Amino acid sequence: MKDYNNLSKEDGKLLVSTARKIVTEYIKNNTKLKLENEFKNNFSFKSGVFVTLNDKQGLRGCIGYPLPNKLLYDALYDAAISAATKDPRFPPVEDKDLNSIIFEVTVLTSPKKIIVNNPEEYLSKIKVGRDGLIVKNGYHSGLLLPQVPVDYNWNAKEFLEHTCEKAGLSKDSWKDPTTVIESFEGIIFKE
Repeated sequence: MKDYNNLSKEDGKLLVSTARKIVTEYIKNNTKLKLENEFKNNFSFKSGVFVTLNDKQGLRGCIGYPLPNKLLYDALYDAAISAATKDPRFPPVEDKDLNSIIFEVTVLTSPKKIIVNNPEEYLSKIKVGRDGLIVKNGYHSGLLLPQVPVDYNWNAKEFLEHTCEKAGLSKDSWKDPTTVIESFEGIIFKE
């Protein structure tokens, strides 16, 4: 059975094309695409996943599941529709938008807490381009995918600061001993 560690480029192409088909069917016909049994069987392992939509202006929607609580095919389905229609930062995607949108699917490993004795150690433990981050403190939580710091040319410190801000915290909250920092890896598949 497949899992995160043995996804091929062909699997990635299939995940991305299926995300597009799911969104297209939902937007054009207001119906849910029936996934083929073979697709379900191939992606029936639990995994976190994010679906990202970009157009020529940049980000157009991004929603997903950071934790492996759902089977990948099921999480992909929900994330694709949500990224297109429920990202509160953007208006819902319309039929006329579909041809100008590029779909991206990021399949995630389980998040793991980064253990440090001193917050400055985070800077050497986070690898930009490999790691995604989750910052938690109290009721606040924020996540940035591994490709984000690469896209913006951030170093590890800037990545931490922006993830803190995404969580609704001050940018230096990563230095607070009550803040929990988790990392995960992601395989990025893009049209």
